[in-house]
Amino acid sequence: MRGRVVKIGNSQGIRIPKPLLEQIGIVDDVELEVKDNKIIIHPLSSPRQGWEAAFKEMAENEDDVLVMDSGSITHSWDEEEWKW
Repeated sequence: MRGRVVKIGNSQGIRIPKPLLEQIGIVDDVELEVKDNKIIIHPLSSPRQGWEAAFKEMAENEDDVLVMDSGSITHSWDEEEWKW
């Protein structure tokens, strides 16, 4: 598919057809990257996307307990260096 660079105010842009944007999940903001002399456009990802549902599922499955309690992790540095 071909496109054309167009003037947008003091900048330039490329019109991307809506079906292409929908196909890759771009709604608003994007991340731009230049790699091997090419411009790569990524949907802006949320690094914690899905965490809320995952934590809720863990709680429902009672899988949200600490692997080790804080009493089992000790080091002399904790006793000598820290002032409580």
